[in-house]
Amino acid sequence: MRNQMKKIIGLLFAISALASSYTAIAAEKVTVFAAASLTNAMQDISAAYKTEHKDADIVFSFASSSVLAKQIEQGAPADIFMSADQKWMTYLIDHKLAKDKEDLLKNALVLIAPKQSKLDKVEINTSTNWDAILPKGERIAVGDPEHVPAGLYAKESLTNLGVYDKLSPQFAPASNVRDALMLVERNEAVLGIVYSTDAKVSDKVKIIGTFPADTFKPIEYPITLLKPEAKDFYQYLKSPQAKTIFEKYGFVTK
Repeated sequence: MRNQMKKIIGLLFAISALASSYTAIAAEKVTVFAAASLTNAMQDISAAYKTEHKDADIVFSFASSSVLAKQIEQGAPADIFMSADQKWMTYLIDHKLAKDKEDLLKNALVLIAPKQSKLDKVEINTSTNWDAILPKGERIAVGDPEHVPAGLYAKESLTNLGVYDKLSPQFAPASNVRDALMLVERNEAVLGIVYSTDAKVSDKVKIIGTFPADTFKPIEYPITLLKPEAKDFYQYLKSPQAKTIFEKYGFVTK
């Protein structure tokens, strides 16, 4: 009888230990919804984090900030949200889906062309000769200017430069900034408007111009913690180690 009791107690301890172990592992799973332009940097940061947290399971969903915000609104299980603009972070806060946010990064807006293009440096201002660099019939890839942050920044800049109405009929709108980059990489568009960080991760395109910073709102990346269970990775994203990786990809950190 005593031996049976010992076995039962031992089994209960084993089950309890297994349950605790499972809970610890489950607590390390973090789902991050992040703007497509953060793809490479976030994957590297995740790898660095896992060297210190062996049981961590970091899952990413990369897409346009607008798409991700709408998915969160519809109940998608995100623990952390990183937007490529303030608009969609504010959207979640206004809809009581996020409590607060913190501005983490900044970026720049650039004009790109395929690597083999004969186009060289272009000075982008109100005097730019767009007819010379974007002939009729050719396309310029850009995030959809109706909802994709990179497209919204492009629309604002081109409007302030006085050429949006002229160029918009030649837009090749993309669902996110990485898709716009891909169109130029595949030579399906002779030009593209993307973030400088996107251009720097591709060996198939080159930056030929930078849009004046005073022609559009600052490109800021706010971040919010949606579930407290993910606070460890959330804090890591603001650490010196993470900042070094962000800066490697061209982001400006605070």
